[in-house]
Amino acid sequence: MIQDLPTHVQTVIVGGGSIGCNTAYHLTKLGHTDVLLLERDKLTSGTTWHAAGLVVAGILKSEAECEIYTHGRKLYAELEAETGLSTGFRDVGYLQIASNEERVHELRRIAPFMRHHGINLHEISPTQTAELFPIADLSDVKAGFYIPEDGRANPVDLTMSLAKGARMGGARITENVTVIEILTKNGAATGVRTSDGQTITCENVVICGGMWSRQLGAAAGINLPLQAAEHYYLITDNIPDLPRNLPVLEDPSTYTYYREEVGGLMLGLFEPGAAAWNLDRIPDSFAFGEIEPDWDRVGPHLERAYSRVPTAMDVGVRKLFCGPESFTPDLAPLVGETPELRNCFVACGMNSLGILNGAGTGMVLAHWIVAGMPPIDVTAINVNRFTRSEATRAYRCDRTPELLGKLFGQHYPNEPPKTARNVKRSVLHDRLADAGAYFTESSGWETPDWFAPTPQQAKIETHSWFREHWWDWHAQEHRAAREDVIVMDMSTMSKFMVEGRDACAVLNRLSCNDVDVAVGRVVYTAWTNERGGFEADLTVTRLTQDRFMVVVGENSHGHTEMRLRRTIGADEQVIVFDATAGITQINVHGPKARMLMEKLTTADMSNDAFPFMSAQEIDVGYSVVWAYRVTFVGELGWELHVPATQAAQVYDLIVDSGRDFGLRNAGMQTLNSLRLEKAYRDFGLDVDNTDNPIEAGLGFAVKLDKPNGFIGRDALAAIKDRGVPKTRMLQFLLKDPESLLHGAEMIYLNGDVVGYLQVGGYGHSLGGAVGIGFVTLDKPLTAQIVENGIWHVEIAGEQVSATASLKPLYDPTMSKVKS
Repeated sequence: MIQDLPTHVQTVIVGGGSIGCNTAYHLTKLGHTDVLLLERDKLTSGTTWHAAGLVVAGILKSEAECEIYTHGRKLYAELEAETGLSTGFRDVGYLQIASNEERVHELRRIAPFMRHHGINLHEISPTQTAELFPIADLSDVKAGFYIPEDGRANPVDLTMSLAKGARMGGARITENVTVIEILTKNGAATGVRTSDGQTITCENVVICGGMWSRQLGAAAGINLPLQAAEHYYLITDNIPDLPRNLPVLEDPSTYTYYREEVGGLMLGLFEPGAAAWNLDRIPDSFAFGEIEPDWDRVGPHLERAYSRVPTAMDVGVRKLFCGPESFTPDLAPLVGETPELRNCFVACGMNSLGILNGAGTGMVLAHWIVAGMPPIDVTAINVNRFTRSEATRAYRCDRTPELLGKLFGQHYPNEPPKTARNVKRSVLHDRLADAGAYFTESSGWETPDWFAPTPQQAKIETHSWFREHWWDWHAQEHRAAREDVIVMDMSTMSKFMVEGRDACAVLNRLSCNDVDVAVGRVVYTAWTNERGGFEADLTVTRLTQDRFMVVVGENSHGHTEMRLRRTIGADEQVIVFDATAGITQINVHGPKARMLMEKLTTADMSNDAFPFMSAQEIDVGYSVVWAYRVTFVGELGWELHVPATQAAQVYDLIVDSGRDFGLRNAGMQTLNSLRLEKAYRDFGLDVDNTDNPIEAGLGFAVKLDKPNGFIGRDALAAIKDRGVPKTRMLQFLLKDPESLLHGAEMIYLNGDVVGYLQVGGYGHSLGGAVGIGFVTLDKPLTAQIVENGIWHVEIAGEQVSATASLKPLYDPTMSKVKS
């Protein structure tokens, strides 16, 4: 039957599950009421109807994750009072157990951070843990971590309550309408077409189609790397005297969550070696559907799950359920405006956490649509972070089995994914492997993390929250950078050639710094949004009068390209070319870098002829390369941008000539420790779209008086006019040389919590762990307060004395860099 649909609305939402209804609800709360939600079957019929309904925090390591979660928990507890429809929310509590010291340490590290953001996670004893969940065998448990306010909701009831709230706000929700096409014009979404031939035009299309989103997006050229996987839970028959308000229990050692279900017990599996479902296409007609369970595959995992609650084996099985859930390659959702189409937004790929994070995600997306930018940091969830490689059938097939276990298992720092590797490899990969590289993954790239003395030793893979087996090898790399010279393959860095009549004007409009400089100058700059928040930090090098090279970290590739292309006006002549694959970036750094370079080239590498922040074409062997005298490690050195076809020869020359100067290969662990000693910032790790360059200590690269201004200029001028900020980014050095920092540690000033570290590492030159983080006071944070304050950083419940500084603790005068 053809539905009576409007021909035009402001916003069309495709998908009537938790995410679609949450987005509609939050749009109406912002006064954006001309909303039409179209559901191909019935509300909740995709995956929402069979969700476990857990409203539990897990381990949250970013402010954005905490904001998304706490918004949802609060809304779900209060929504019934607004709509009159029950959500089924019950705050039965949430209990995580730790059965080894690594897990205890991880949870002790993160608990203060989560409490600071409104999540009441606290440690309890094994005895208290057993009292909360008496039917479990907890004899191996070393500690429990409990959130009494967390709990569970009824997924269907919750979604229906959200739908009613959206309708009360003016939204229209229509079932049994299948959207088969997103209409486009001039690179923008303009509407949708339904399977019965109706066309609805609109200003915004929002894809909230769950596991169907990938194929709907692909039809419009939109890249949405997500894949459905089998997800199992078992429900037992009634267990005598089972408390109805039994807390939700999560156990990474069995990859299982446990909760009460109508007198029985639900055992939900997130097993390693999971199975992808329908790699080619999700059936359009699949609704309220189940998948035939694979008893042979899942049987061993069920045995492990039962080992935690052996008494449950004394009762029968009411139901073994298998249904699909969609997962993304990095276990973070896909949210935001798509880079392929303007006015086309997406929220999908929730990694089986659609109920848990649905409200917060809907809130973020609604603000994004209405205000033009998100209200929180979205660098980790922005849909523009992936390339098409991660959406290929082969990639999804290989990566998906790892994801469920990775989501629910034990976590370690520096642990890369094991599947779907070698997506992008430098032309130097084999040489680096022969040199002892252990490769990690970054945005699909294989990149050396550290170097072992032999290739065989690089194959040893263990992970820990404490000092790892490669610690001494990494320290040797670090010392070589500070005392001799290192070579680093930085091919992962994204490189965009920007040229044309208006290239300078466009780049200057984006950049806080002035990039209208002499040919051969390298400019460090931030790009900001209208609120003054970071959108990128990068270098812009003027190669000719109308030709520039933009170099940015690989984690910002998609976002930088999207922002760059969308800033070009219709009447401006600018060509943007992604040169990343064609250029191998080889970095040479250290106090002996000049001596090494002088052996490699006929060019004058002296400080007078080749000053800091300049670029020249030089010869290296048979190659002519662009050499940029710039650093991210705080030492004399150059970035060599080498044609990929000649990179092997250039690398070999560097290695051969470098033997006389103590040259070592260096990996990402060393890059991180070196740059943290120098307090260099990194967008997406230390600063994000909610931070600004003034408070981040990068005011030197903000030219408020440059002609024609730049995006975010007025917001940054207002911040500058307020004087010394109340929030500032500081560098910290721990006084205890044995302690380690990984990020998210709380900062104390004179006994009070004043912030947390964004990132941490070990400063082998400074003699202790180093980190950088924002500190916020109720008064201007002056240099005197920083110098005279008593500072501590909390690590796993212990406060460690620290030194704080506004200036880099290593080479604050830049004498080494400029030598």
